[in-house]
Formats: sequence, C-alpha cells, structure tokens
Amino acid sequence: MKGNLSTLSRYPAHHAFVIQLAQSGPEETDVPLGRAEHLVSGETTHFASWVELTAFIEHVLAEMGEMGEKPP
Repeated sequence: MKGNLSTLSRYPAHHAFVIQLAQSGPEETDVPLGRAEHLVSGETTHFASWVELTAFIEHVLAEMGEMGEKPP
C-alpha cells in the first residue's frame, strides 16, 4: 500500500520502532513487559514499565538529533 508524500513525511523511517509485548504474570496485569528496537540504528532494550519504554524512545531520538541524521 502506497501513501502520498504528505503522509509519508509524517512518519519518517528514522522514527520507526518495533515494540514487542510479553504477557505479564497474573499478579501484574497492568505492567508492560517487552522489548523495543529502533529500526534504523538497531538499538534495542527490554522494558518493564511504560517509563522505561518512553525513556528508551526519547534517548534514541535525542541521539539521532545530536548526530544530525535526517531522512533522505
């Protein structure tokens, strides 16, 4: 499926992450548990809270900004 240019620029590849969620134990129904990977850099982390996940994403995006990487 192809999108128009305005849609594609809204979702740049250097902001793409894969988030895998694992099932928590019965006593931890609202605790996210999983793995995140930044598609462009390949940097990965495991997380056990939303705070950890968002911190990883913010860290990677800040690094990308510091390195001056922009989409082609």
